[in-house]
Formats: sequence, structure tokens, C-alpha cells
Amino acid sequence: MWKQTCFISKPWRRHACIGLQEAGTAAPGRPRITKGWGTNPGAGVVLYLGPTNVTALAPPLHQQTPGALQVQQPPCGRRTGSATMLLLHRAVVLGLRHNCRFKSPPSKLCVQACSTNDSFQPQCPSLTCSGDNCSTRGWRVMGTLLGLGAVLAYHNHRCRAAQESPRIYTREEVKLHRSPETRIWVTLGSEVFDVTEFVDLHPGGSSKLMLAAGGPLEPFWALYAIHNQSHVREILAQYKIGELSPEDKVPSTLETSDPYTDDPVRHPALKVNSQRPFNAEPPPELLTENYITPNPIFFTRNHLPVPNLDPDTYRLHIVGPGGQSLSLSLHDLYQFPKHEITVTLQCAGNRRSEMSQLKEVRGLEWSTGAISTARWAGARLCDVLAKAGHQLCETEAHVCFEGLDSDSTGTAYGASIPLTRAMDPEAEVLLAYEMNGQPLPRDHGFPVRVIVPGVVGARHVKWLGKVSVEPEESYSHWQRRDYKGFSPSVDWDTVDFDSAPSIQELPVQSAITEPKDGETVESGEVTVKGYAWSGGGRAVIRVDVSLDGGLTWQVAELDGEEQRPRKAWAWRLWQLQAPVPAGEKELNIVCKAVDDSYNVQPDTVAPIWNLRGVLSNAWHRVHVRVVP
Repeated sequence: MWKQTCFISKPWRRHACIGLQEAGTAAPGRPRITKGWGTNPGAGVVLYLGPTNVTALAPPLHQQTPGALQVQQPPCGRRTGSATMLLLHRAVVLGLRHNCRFKSPPSKLCVQACSTNDSFQPQCPSLTCSGDNCSTRGWRVMGTLLGLGAVLAYHNHRCRAAQESPRIYTREEVKLHRSPETRIWVTLGSEVFDVTEFVDLHPGGSSKLMLAAGGPLEPFWALYAIHNQSHVREILAQYKIGELSPEDKVPSTLETSDPYTDDPVRHPALKVNSQRPFNAEPPPELLTENYITPNPIFFTRNHLPVPNLDPDTYRLHIVGPGGQSLSLSLHDLYQFPKHEITVTLQCAGNRRSEMSQLKEVRGLEWSTGAISTARWAGARLCDVLAKAGHQLCETEAHVCFEGLDSDSTGTAYGASIPLTRAMDPEAEVLLAYEMNGQPLPRDHGFPVRVIVPGVVGARHVKWLGKVSVEPEESYSHWQRRDYKGFSPSVDWDTVDFDSAPSIQELPVQSAITEPKDGETVESGEVTVKGYAWSGGGRAVIRVDVSLDGGLTWQVAELDGEEQRPRKAWAWRLWQLQAPVPAGEKELNIVCKAVDDSYNVQPDTVAPIWNLRGVLSNAWHRVHVRVVP
């Protein structure tokens, strides 16, 4: 049963006054619930609203107490007489008489509800008042009773609506309803729901529910198992407005000649930065919802079409000394000792959009979501290289990776890391085949990918097909002609990619995920949340947060796993609860992180701007408005 509670347990608190107001729309919907306080020193009131009854009880709820007001209504189609009875227990009447004196103290009050008999006239007691606050108290009593009457009238509306045939909608019609102005519709299975009135009541916050606006709930419910309960479906059932058309079809597939036609289905919550190749990030409010990012909303960075590989025929080729090759099946990799680590991956272009606001850059407009964290499992790269006959050498060498994704010319994605890192057991470089306890999703490298803790995401090659040890770094475009940083003075006419080293370890980083830029917050107290991470295994030791643009600072609380010295491969989530300065109408919230080498983020973008928009780690800022 759906429950909305307005409860007072102390006699010095004011009487619970529950106001109910019709939704004000033609579409079926539950009345909006507002909570307020009155003046009767009762023990408390709890209001239950269900599909067939309304019950207001005074605590304790598990006992029959003298202070209970019960309003019961039979299910649709089962009416007793021409009216529903409001049964007021004697103790309630006695309690009300502290404020209002009934001319004739009744034990029952009749109102017309769910009745088509217009000749029915309810016999209602008249009220006279005494005392200085007579008028106010009388209105509070009547307001409470009229509010309950509104619920009964609403139930009568649903009784009649339930007897009508459901209205049929197409998916295209549903997509048009994505805001309070157009109404907020969602689907579950073949049913359509108008949840506009429920958005502000959603326990997870309105922003979470708005992610599904105009589309299906299933992808979001799959992330949170709590939705798979009967009472949640009962809540949703109250907002049903129709069903999807049986003829409504999923949009036609792409032409078979399109290299992206076989790409996997993606989660609708992802903010898409490009479709072909597919690149997307989770919305900030979901990004830090969990320390471990769920697989479906882990940020996706693809450079080429996603290959569809058969695990039974998959082979990984390890080129050994002298040109001999070791060919490993997926089963062969399982025979190496399994190693598990929690690692954060971040794209070099994370937060690029902030650089492009200063001056145009080339690259995807990543916001703060090109970063995610997972628990990875697989074989250590050093074990596999040793099996192929490799060992550390005195001269410089690089381990080159080649993926099985390729363009129309057959050119595959490639990258490399230094051999010293690859052969170091403490560096924990993996040939991973599991992500968060499951086989790698296709978008994230199934069946095998490289995980290089503490290093930029571009080196974590997916769909791994070949590993070799070479005297120079990979000749791949993405190693030699991309993912490098330059001075703000360098432009596309003067850039020399050979003059700069390839990005490996990333600088210290942090960002605010709640509240979002442009949001409205209430006065009193504000909660600020976000993430912080540093490359190279450097631990985040502090996150500073300012509400006034950096004039004053407060230290945030760090959450998540404890970080090992020099092996802090994963982020720290953080939050700060702070009072909103009195009289402020807006807040300029800023965050900056400090790692264990005392590296700190720069305060502005201008000194670190570069033509590719990489390494963007200036103080992160959000502006919010404050309302009383």
C-alpha cells in the first residue's frame, strides 16, 4: 500500500493538518499531497492512501487506540448503500471538543462519496465555537475533514475511470512528455503512466526519475533492485493512463552495410556525445551514487565499431622473443592466477567542455562523467609476458597492444605502455576478462581488455588481439598523434606531436556531481557531493570545498575504500554538508583535490588550455540559486 505520513509524536507540536488537493489535470493522477501542522495536541496522525481505502490512525499503529480516525471505502463496484461512512471514534470527538463544541455530539458523520444518488443529503453536525481562537480552530477541523473528503471524491473518479477502456499511445507520443510543462510520462512493459505528480515525492530524488522521462523504466529499475517489489508497482499503478499500441514497433535497424549496425544496446541514462563511434557518459547524479559504477552506466569511449567476438574461437597472440608467438584461448587465460583490483578509468578528455568554453578545442564535449570505477579480474600481464619468454631489459622497451576493432581500411586501435610498468607485479597491470564479477560487456572490451591502473584510459586497449614488446612505443595514431598535452600558445598550424610525450599518468582531479550547475537549493543547509582521483597510484588525501568561489574553504569528508600507499588505483567519493550563509541568494561552489605528493588542481582553465582539450583539471565550479 502506498503511504504518505504526516506524524507528530510530541504534545507540544501542533495538530497534524493533512491537505489534499486534486491534481488539476484531465489525465488520471493521484492528488498532490502537502504536509502542514495545526494546533491540536494529539499523539500523532498517520495517513495511508491506498487503491481502495483511506485510513488515518493515531499511533501506536499496531493497536486499536481511542485516538483513531478511520475512513474506509469499499473497492470499486462494492458500495454499501448510497454513501461511504466516516467513522469517528468517541475519543476523537472528545479531543476535538477541546477546540470546538458540537451542538449534538455525534459518533458518526456521513458524507456523500462514490454515489450517483443526487437526492442523498448527508446529515452533518453543525459547529459552534468558543474561545479566542475559535475561528482558526474551526477551520482547521473542517479543513482536515474536507481533505479526507477530497480523497473519497478522487476514489470515485478512479472507480469510474477503471470501467473505461484504456487509452492507446505510441512510443513517439510518450517521448513528447518529458517535462512538467508537457507532463512526465514513462512506460513499464506495455503500460503508460503519467508520473508528473509523483516526481517530487520520488524517494531517490526527482532528478533520478526524470532520467526516464518519455521512455521506459526497465533500464533504471534494473540498476536498483528495490523497485522489484509489489508495493512499488502498486504505487505506479495509481498513475496509469493507458497502454502502448500493439502495432507500435521499435525503430527499424540500420542498414546492414553500416559498420555500426551490430553495436550493442546501451543504457538510456547515458549522455551520448557521439553515436558513431559510440561515446557516452553517465549523468552526474548517477555517477557517484555508488562507489563501484554499475556496468550499464560505466562511461563508454569507443574509437571504432564494436567487434562481435566469439569467445570459443577467440585467441590472444603474445609475440615472444625471436618472433615466436604464444596463442592463448580464453580458457588458457583462466589457467593463470586470477588477480582482482578496483581501478578507476578516466578519459584524457574528461571535462573538455570547460576548456571549449574558453576557446575552441577539437574533441568530444565530455562533461564530468568520462570517469568510472569497477572491480576488474584477470591474469597479470607480467605473468603472461613471462610465460611467453619476456623479461626486463636494460634498454628502453615498450609493450604494444593492438585491438580487434578496426576501421574500413583494417587499421586497428593501438596503444603502448613502458615495459618496466608491464613487468612490475606491483603495478598490477591486468589482461582482464571480468568487470564487477561478470564477463566484460561488449562495449568494455569483451572478451579481454588491458587494465593499466593509474594510467589514462587510452592505454586500456579493449578487444585485445595482440601483445608485443618493441624498442619504441606503438606507432598507432592514438599513441603518436593524439592524447598529448601542449602549451596554450600552440595551435593547429604550429603543433608538433613528436615534440611532446604521450600521456600516461594523469594529474590530480576532482569534480562536483551534486548539486548540478544552475540548480536551486533551499536555504538552511546544502549537501555537496563529488569524486576525486589522481594518476600513478597517488592517493587523494584531501578535498577542499568553497561555497563562495574560493574565498573561504571547508574540508569534505572522504568516502570509499582505504587507499594503499602508491597503489591508490581508485577514486575517493566525497561529500560536504554545510550551512548556507544567511541572506545569500546564490552560491558559487568550488572543489579542489590534493594528492599524497601534494599536487593540487589549478584554479582556472586558461593556463592549462590546449588545442585537444585534454588534462582538464582546473577547480570545478557550479553555480546554484538559493530559495527561502
